[in-house]
Amino acid sequence: MQLAVIGLGTMGANLARNAARNGAKVAVYNRTAEKTDEFMEKYGSEGDFVACKSLKEVVEALESPRPILLMIKAGGAVDAVIEELAPLLESNDIIIDAGNSHCEDTDRRQKNLQTTHYKLQTSPIHFVGMGVSGGEEGALNGPSMMPGGSKESYKIISPLMKSMSADDGDGGKCISLMGPGGAGHFVKMVHNGIEYGIMQLIAESYDLLKSEAGKSNEELAEIFASWNEGEDLNSFLIEITSEIFKKKNELSSTERQSASGEVAYLIDIIKDAAGQKGTGRWTTEAALKYGVAIPTINAAVDARIISGSEAERKDHKNVPESVEQEYEKSEKLVSRVRSSLELSIICAYAQGMYLIKKASEENNWNIDLGEVARIWRGGCIIRSAFLKELQGQNGNISAHFEGEKQLDWRKTVAIGTGRGIPLPAMTASLSYYDSLRRERLPQNLIQAQRDFFGAHTYERIDKEGTFHTEW
Repeated sequence: MQLAVIGLGTMGANLARNAARNGAKVAVYNRTAEKTDEFMEKYGSEGDFVACKSLKEVVEALESPRPILLMIKAGGAVDAVIEELAPLLESNDIIIDAGNSHCEDTDRRQKNLQTTHYKLQTSPIHFVGMGVSGGEEGALNGPSMMPGGSKESYKIISPLMKSMSADDGDGGKCISLMGPGGAGHFVKMVHNGIEYGIMQLIAESYDLLKSEAGKSNEELAEIFASWNEGEDLNSFLIEITSEIFKKKNELSSTERQSASGEVAYLIDIIKDAAGQKGTGRWTTEAALKYGVAIPTINAAVDARIISGSEAERKDHKNVPESVEQEYEKSEKLVSRVRSSLELSIICAYAQGMYLIKKASEENNWNIDLGEVARIWRGGCIIRSAFLKELQGQNGNISAHFEGEKQLDWRKTVAIGTGRGIPLPAMTASLSYYDSLRRERLPQNLIQAQRDFFGAHTYERIDKEGTFHTEW
């Protein structure tokens, strides 16, 4: 087995080490030669590495068909490397873009390499857009991989990539060909959108438990640890949330001498402005393009934007507040938040799956939603026990919403609203659920309004056709 890795940042370096640990000869290259030297000094003894100082050396280090993995910043940098690398390659060599590229860029690059025959080749250069999730630890020890491209290219790269990927818990590996073109990067983009949603829902739950239930960081760590033990909320993100609440601020010697009282927890001194790199926004844009409702994910994107809008928040800091002064503060709130978090997370998964389904249908990708759920069960950031159920049901999750859990969900949202605690994603999830279950929605009035002012016509429930009224 063999692999070249171009781009030796944390993710690229760990993927290279992962490949070498699984028996591959790995050619490594970074635009900054010092980075390559640093990699070899730290990790060169871990496997069969070949340090390369140019792309030409990368190509010469491997035999055709060469799998060459790019782990570089999405956008123009990927195009620049392809433009320099492609003329050096031979028929059936494979360029694998493992960064968070936009699926439309991946489609364009695949088509370009299929139609441009360098050196009068008889066959095109393959291009695989592969989503990789799991962070730096996953990259080293087993990520979830979401490749998109031709079956021929997947057949070549799959033996090594399977050995590098995480286990799915049932004897399989967390990798599967998602489909042709940009299918792989689209699935990874939606994965990240779901990730936004779940992280926001956990943050809202934390806010309620700390602000309204008065839970300390020690208690929050215990609550989330206990939640992670159950099948309903067992997941990577719940697990790390528990660990985060345990971390105390590490003071320098000078700070320690001047500090008084109890040592602060790190969570309490982290600025409340969340960053983002674009995949959440891309998911929102894709949902608008394909006409799929993803309100939980959209709310999470908006929440990050608002958190970073310092000027707006400052301007509205002293606006009037009128909130309920009395509400139930018993331990019942903890169980209610748990139910609300579970059901809201299910909505986030469902929205992402519906978006993948719709995009797959329109692009003829033939993505298997069961396979998507399966390869997300290990390695990736949104891995959870629930995905096994989603894998089997292929999106049929209505049984979770029966009985007390749904009532708890409604009461939790009411408490947040009454007390002035923003719950954008949790509220969006509940509204999404109610919109789906209602037999009749009020958009009949909107259609009447549109026909009134713009003669846009409307349909009726008692007869076929389109109609216009002179109001």
